[in-house]
Amino acid sequence: MVRNVAGLMTELEPEDFYLLSGVEQGMRFSEWVNRKKLPDYADLTPENVDYRLDRCMRRDLVQRKTIQYEGYQLTFEGYDALALRTFSQRDSIEGVGAPLGVGKECDVYEVQSYKPLALKFHREGFTDFREVNKEREYTADHHHVSWLYTARKAAEREHEILTELYPDVSVPRPVDHNRHAIVMEKFAGVELGRAKLDPEQAVGVLDLVLRELSKAYEAGYVHADMSEYNVAVSSEGITVFDWPQAVATDHDNARELLERDVRNVVDFFRRKHPRPIPEVDVEGVTDRIVGGSFESVRDDA
Repeated sequence: MVRNVAGLMTELEPEDFYLLSGVEQGMRFSEWVNRKKLPDYADLTPENVDYRLDRCMRRDLVQRKTIQYEGYQLTFEGYDALALRTFSQRDSIEGVGAPLGVGKECDVYEVQSYKPLALKFHREGFTDFREVNKEREYTADHHHVSWLYTARKAAEREHEILTELYPDVSVPRPVDHNRHAIVMEKFAGVELGRAKLDPEQAVGVLDLVLRELSKAYEAGYVHADMSEYNVAVSSEGITVFDWPQAVATDHDNARELLERDVRNVVDFFRRKHPRPIPEVDVEGVTDRIVGGSFESVRDDA
């Protein structure tokens, strides 16, 4: 788990951020940035670089590795600090509160601002960015790909998709984006996998989820990673979240991925609510979503 660095922000000085930005710039060209290049990247004197490296390493914002040279790399905490500073300068957030969710590929925190917001840090690549790179569309064409690049591209992709889908599709409202982080409106509800639904509610929620997939398809996107873990259920309806892996409907595998999404959702409801959920023709539902005519799974009952 990556540590929440919000509490460190008041300890950091402007020159510390120059150093972090310099390491970030150098990582565009190399996984480990040569110490000798940091004065130019950070626009600091060599003596000041030494001082700032010491301060940032003590706070676990950068790490060092001796290879053919003395190399430095941002940690995710250091990357978080750069994004938080930008959000603060833009007045997008005033502070970071309690964690709302911690997962393999993201950390989400409550945000103190003018209204309830959430801050999502993408963590793609934290464990092994090479495996993520093989699977993700937005990194497939690049040879030098670091976890920093992978996480940033995931956030860019998700912010772009949320901006295009909201408000026609029930997704979180995007507020701001920087580097690997997105500020979005905090949405109500609990994960579908933990929601307690009576039989009639179960059928209704299944329809709601599939209708949102239909709206997203009409807007040009397939989620491509649907499960009970990226749908929130509340008294006001549902919210579908986690969109960085979405593909456009003109993608070669869009129809296949949509059918997989539909199957994942239907299979979950059939497992957890076997009695009220009718037998569902997954291929038929997919066809009706593609054709813009989906209304209810009851149509197949």
